[in-house]
Amino acid sequence: MRCFIGIDLGSTTTKAVVIDEQHNVLGRGITNSRSNYDTAAAVAKNEALLNGRFHLFRQALAGSGALNGSLDTFIGQLERDFRAEQYLEQLDDLEATCRRNHEKTNFGDAKPAVREALDGVFAQLRREAPGLFAPGARRKSDFFRDIAGSQYLAAGEAIAKAMGLRYDFLLNLFDRSIIEVENRVYGDSMRRHLLAALERSFAALPGMQTRRAAVEAPIKGVLDTVMEETYVVGTGYGRARLPFGKEHIRSEILCHGLGAHVMYPGTATVLDIGGQDTKAIQVDPAGIVESFQMNDRCAAGCGRYLGYIADEMNMGLHELGPLAMRSTKTIRINSTCTVFAGAELRDRLALGDKREDIMAGLHRAIILRAMSILARSGGIRNEFTFTGGVAKNEAAVKALVELVEENYGRLTLNINPDSIYTGALGGATFAWRAVVEEGKTAEART
Repeated sequence: MRCFIGIDLGSTTTKAVVIDEQHNVLGRGITNSRSNYDTAAAVAKNEALLNGRFHLFRQALAGSGALNGSLDTFIGQLERDFRAEQYLEQLDDLEATCRRNHEKTNFGDAKPAVREALDGVFAQLRREAPGLFAPGARRKSDFFRDIAGSQYLAAGEAIAKAMGLRYDFLLNLFDRSIIEVENRVYGDSMRRHLLAALERSFAALPGMQTRRAAVEAPIKGVLDTVMEETYVVGTGYGRARLPFGKEHIRSEILCHGLGAHVMYPGTATVLDIGGQDTKAIQVDPAGIVESFQMNDRCAAGCGRYLGYIADEMNMGLHELGPLAMRSTKTIRINSTCTVFAGAELRDRLALGDKREDIMAGLHRAIILRAMSILARSGGIRNEFTFTGGVAKNEAAVKALVELVEENYGRLTLNINPDSIYTGALGGATFAWRAVVEEGKTAEART
């Protein structure tokens, strides 16, 4: 089947979207952005194609009627088992890389003890792996670096302490090795992992063995379907470094405007708050950009700013919104400058202000900055679509709703759970248009 792919290389995450010839979204993929842009683009694309396979599995199994009400349970188990297989392969790679780096590093008399500590760390990580992908398990991240990092560092600290070994020896090995592992692409393992996951799922779910033949047939039919990468379009903050020819690159303004229009055809104004910049875009009824403004000089009021605040508060980025939602007092924050954010935060705490009130003030300050950018682009028109990673932050959404109503009255505000993929969706739509409407056939190198 012909597939059209959009890749959005952002400053913090790289996203990909795959659509089919009927312009249906098949799959979405996301990974950490990294200095190796070729790898980030390839990993996000592979994740989107994998997600597309699961979408096709669901369609095929639903059409076959083989699962009789157990479809969601089976697909959920299959995906968890696949992720477990994927994680274990990367864990093997991380261990092998750590051991190679151990052999090349001079730890002096501690070298044998470091090797023994590595044995203990990776044995513990393998014991803990099944629990990470058990039903109902909660992970702070789905990125291997984050999952393996938190497990490795916790195990390493405990084992080093018990052995009387310097913890920084193990930390140094991880820091050097994870970069190598993170920059490898495991796309060739997908089919093998899916088949292994299928065996796991049949064993894990009661009664599945009796329906095995009826379930396997549609799944293997999807596995044998070639998802042809017909045309790829790249965009985003790092688009100039994407491994595509110029004819396969579109500006992030055009892609975000078109992507928002595809999600919500009535969109007239788009606000995108990403990791590194904020974009205010006005589009016409066809999704064509009429005007825009963006802060492209600093990361004030963007995702990077919130990340810095989270580090200062010793919290996860995902915890900031819920904390701010508990606020009972309005606090005015004077600066959204990332450089001075920590100082103002500490000053507020020293004055006795509560953390939740400070967080609510910070979110309001971010949205106030975005409102000024929107005003310069031509204001807010109905319908208004909010995209980007910050659109998932409930406190930012609350502040936006309040400020829009104060300044423009009640408007239709669109927020899609998949809004972080807006730019990639716009890129995929441009790819689809290039082939279906313009008759192009050239492929991008990925």
